Amino acid sequence: MSIQAETQRLPLFPLKTVLFPEGMLPLRVFEPRYMDMVTRCMREGTAFGVCLIAAGEEVGEAAVPYPVGTEAHIERWDMEQAGLLALLVRGGRRFRVLDHEVERDGLLVAEVGWLPEPPSQAVPAAQQELLPLLQSIVAELGERLPPPHRFDDAAWVGARYAELLPIPLLARQRLLELDDAISRLEIVQRFLRERGLLPGMA
Repeated sequence: MSIQAETQRLPLFPLKTVLFPEGMLPLRVFEPRYMDMVTRCMREGTAFGVCLIAAGEEVGEAAVPYPVGTEAHIERWDMEQAGLLALLVRGGRRFRVLDHEVERDGLLVAEVGWLPEPPSQAVPAAQQELLPLLQSIVAELGERLPPPHRFDDAAWVGARYAELLPIPLLARQRLLELDDAISRLEIVQRFLRERGLLPGMA
């Protein structure tokens, strides 16, 4: 897994979930360190990083994150009540944590390297059977998965399945870490076939 030469300092939000590029994630923020982080991101038009928690909890002391995560861009926010901020974020680029430190307020800040993404490629003929099921799921989700919907892009299709399938968090993390979009599709296809969830499967 190669890393681009460009690095960046990025505040991290370790969570018990995995965010994929172009995925949508609703968040409820109440801890002061994350309220400050989000306020700063909104003011400066910057992103923060979402990483799956490897050890620790979402609240309290800073958790230990898995090294590969995804930048999160704030799409919408709402102050539901005093001290509680509701966010909707969209996944951006994947990154690898190269180093990190805990600031005095408990916020985890990392030096990250951006992971190169392969050029867009079509869904191969062998995986075209994945599309009707995903199209029906996306239609049911409605506004929870807003456009653009790129059913002609292997990385987009694989990422949407990876975040929607009922699989363990560690398996979801491994799918995020895969650089090869076609390999991700093949894993998803095998999972669905084994459960008889594709057309023509008993």
